[in-house]
Amino acid sequence: QVQLVESGGGSVQPGGSLRLSCTASGRTLIGRAMGWFRQAPGKEREFVAAINWPGVSTQYAQSVKGRFTISRDNAKNMVYLQMNSLRPDDSAEYYCSQHNSGSIYDDASYDYWGQGTQVTVSS
Repeated sequence: QVQLVESGGGSVQPGGSLRLSCTASGRTLIGRAMGWFRQAPGKEREFVAAINWPGVSTQYAQSVKGRFTISRDNAKNMVYLQMNSLRPDDSAEYYCSQHNSGSIYDDASYDYWGQGTQVTVSS
């Protein structure tokens, strides 16, 4: 069993930055890819970024490529999402998740999820 807890969300103006953190407890993240997804009101949950084990390879949604960076600290059992040049359409609840099997772009491939952290980008 893995418990994932996100933090670092908040309100920011367009062009600003936030760094989301995901803390894992209960079991280590050894061997598992990790992902970030987001869901805006009235929309389906969408893939944002993923990082493999031990963190050599990353994948991003086209909408965030070049602005967001996913990373992990395996010694601390943590995953991060650095978000720069934020835009109003980045506003959503952001979720950290642990990959199980299947496509890293598909939320059905993930078996553990955090409760989410809200990001609001507005002037």
